[in-house]
Amino acid sequence: MSEIVAPKWGLTTEDMVLLEWLKEPGDTVEVDEPVAEVETDKTSAEVVSTVAGTITELLVAEGDEVKTGQPIARVTP
Repeated sequence: MSEIVAPKWGLTTEDMVLLEWLKEPGDTVEVDEPVAEVETDKTSAEVVSTVAGTITELLVAEGDEVKTGQPIARVTP
């Protein structure tokens, strides 16, 4: 099992809010496919998957604050 983690944007951004999930458990995902939208203090962006497979679990709810490097979803190949 692999995890998708919140990426780092910019030099100082460490906190972001997960605005919306673009995928749900059971959905398949490819590498570099958007899975969620997040917002930092300066911008909003899409989180893309670093692995291909099926999303098995979302670890963060919409509206939750997440930190850079924090796992946000689990994926099985």
